[in-house]
Amino acid sequence: MIKISHLAAMLVAGVIAAAPVFAADKGGAVATVNGQAIPQNAFNAFIAQQKAQGAQDSPELQAAVKEELIRREILVQEAKKKGLDKNPAVQGQIELARQAVLIQAFLSDYVRANPISDDQLRKEYDAIKSSFGTTEFKAKHILVTTEEEAKAIIAKLEKGESFAELAKQSKDPGSREKGGELGWNPPSVYAKPFADALTKLKKGDLTKAPVKTDFGYHVIFLEDTRPLNPPPFEQIKPQLQQRAQQQQIEQLVKKLRESAKVN
Repeated sequence: MIKISHLAAMLVAGVIAAAPVFAADKGGAVATVNGQAIPQNAFNAFIAQQKAQGAQDSPELQAAVKEELIRREILVQEAKKKGLDKNPAVQGQIELARQAVLIQAFLSDYVRANPISDDQLRKEYDAIKSSFGTTEFKAKHILVTTEEEAKAIIAKLEKGESFAELAKQSKDPGSREKGGELGWNPPSVYAKPFADALTKLKKGDLTKAPVKTDFGYHVIFLEDTRPLNPPPFEQIKPQLQQRAQQQQIEQLVKKLRESAKVN
């Protein structure tokens, strides 16, 4: 089952992609293929999509879009001749596509009618910045299954054996081949027991006892620390806005689901 948060993320992406869905439509037909009209509003929607993807409106773009719509209509007519439009599987796909267009139109309208203010985004920015703290840590670790394994590794390290060599035993594929290196991160990115142990270490220190998390037992070594300099608000404002819209849509979908009568 798709979780609401994942659904909201997909819907936000759809809203952004379909933002020009409300472009003004004009009546009439842009062309006729074997007696079947290609409506002007389909042409307008196609042009709006291309412009949203960075294309510049021009006679060349309009000609290309018209030709594409003509070719599509020819193929649709051929599909109908074979009765493919009556195929239940095809009808199901058409229904899903119809739903997607309507959902994107509804959510585009909702997002536009309920804009996220800069004040809201700045509060979110400040909260995230606060959660990261003022220091980031450069650490490395070795993750194993049992406490006994971790204790044995600590004993070997204290005798001077190579951390990089022992890290080859680690269950963490992301750091194992890098000698256990985790790079620079604030403590908040780690599981709480890991973060608590890390922040108690001094530069060059090794944990004296294994640190247990849901992933297993860690041996942690602190290489260095430095002041944390978060990116400025304006730099990450687009990501904050998308996240806020995702949460906004998630709340909307949840509210509508709760009030819906489903048999």
